[in-house]
Amino acid sequence: MASSSSSFEQKSAGQYAAKVGLQAGVIGAFVSTVQNALSNHSRGAMGFLTRTGGTIGFFAAMGATFAFTEATMANQRQTDDPLNGAVGACAAGFLAGIRARSIPMAVGSCAVLGAAMGTFDYSGQLAGETNASKEERRQRFFKQPPKPIIQTEEI
Repeated sequence: MASSSSSFEQKSAGQYAAKVGLQAGVIGAFVSTVQNALSNHSRGAMGFLTRTGGTIGFFAAMGATFAFTEATMANQRQTDDPLNGAVGACAAGFLAGIRARSIPMAVGSCAVLGAAMGTFDYSGQLAGETNASKEERRQRFFKQPPKPIIQTEEI
């Protein structure tokens, strides 16, 4: 497994964590809304905040923990490889176990999520995933017009 330290770019851990935490919070709001819609209660539409609103914060915390740990690990090691994602997922899984108030569950969640994310990242690198720009991917995808055989100059 070759490291790509020559193409490493430093990430702002706080900014990355805030962005991913916000995105995960939006997913948490969606999950909370579905939980509220499927349960039987008398709280009305605001139940997604009052009854199942903890889901929103939990999703946001897990996303931010993952992103912060991944970015910090990458910045510390000066490399971008699957180990960073595995450590970030392990931290997020540990947080999930702590929410369940169980150290064995925290350690197990850390191992399972870390292994899953590390495998996912590693398989992406095995498949030849490159950091090609959007324009390069577009050029490869779309058919290019043929170049003229003889170029004529207008007088």
